[in-house]
Amino acid sequence: MLPDLLIHAVVVLTYPINFSLCVLACAVLARALGRRRSAVALGAFAVLWSLTLSIPRVSDALRSPLERANPRVALATAIPEADAIVVLGGGSISPTVLQRSRLATAAKAWRAGRAPVVILSGGGGRMGSGRGRTEAERMAEAIAKLGVPASALLLETRSRSTEDNAIETAAVARPRGIRQILLVTSALHMPRASMEFRNVGFEVLPVTSARWARDRSWSAGWAPSAAALHRSGRALKEYAGLLAAHAGISTQAVSADPSAPGPKDASTFRTGFTAQSQHG
Repeated sequence: MLPDLLIHAVVVLTYPINFSLCVLACAVLARALGRRRSAVALGAFAVLWSLTLSIPRVSDALRSPLERANPRVALATAIPEADAIVVLGGGSISPTVLQRSRLATAAKAWRAGRAPVVILSGGGGRMGSGRGRTEAERMAEAIAKLGVPASALLLETRSRSTEDNAIETAAVARPRGIRQILLVTSALHMPRASMEFRNVGFEVLPVTSARWARDRSWSAGWAPSAAALHRSGRALKEYAGLLAAHAGISTQAVSADPSAPGPKDASTFRTGFTAQSQHG
């Protein structure tokens, strides 16, 4: 397993601005060492890297291969049946977007009878602090507004990464005989998430959440923007994660906190599972 610090560094550098700043630092060093041409080349590359990735159409091109790998099923009744629906944290659950969220996709599948149980997977707050309510608990509150009762929910509250999502969900699912799952996450995240869940022995049926329409004008598609730069960074992070998964490199940048609350039944928030996760 690679050291945690190195994994964090790779994740940080997938975001274009961070990578450009690192290259600019190398340019400054090259200039200080009297290598003027190298400094100019590095400086120009740093600027062009972030500028290019801030163009919406470039960002779209980066994301498209990942997002098209698992087309969205429009009708919930067209989704195949499974043992459980697994929803990964990370999506917005604010009231303004709840109806288009991955929770809404999971709720529609549950109401259509595609699976009897919904597993919500997400641990502590940002950087895995574990303080306050976990992401799974916040999702449980939100999905209740979409008509899914607490009795149909299971909460996985230990995960801090996609790899954790898979391992810790297996700890919840295996004692209940759950093997085939409808995995719900964004289209961008689905290729990596599916791979991680298959790696621990699940039979995965991908169900992508709704994507925002790209109805920008031709000129707007070529005008650099901070939003496009952020989306490019997200795509590069997914590509890096897929490469690591294919290479068998663990991406658990932060290991599960043994003091964090374990998986809980949503109807009481008190019933924990003691089964240990294993790689399938």
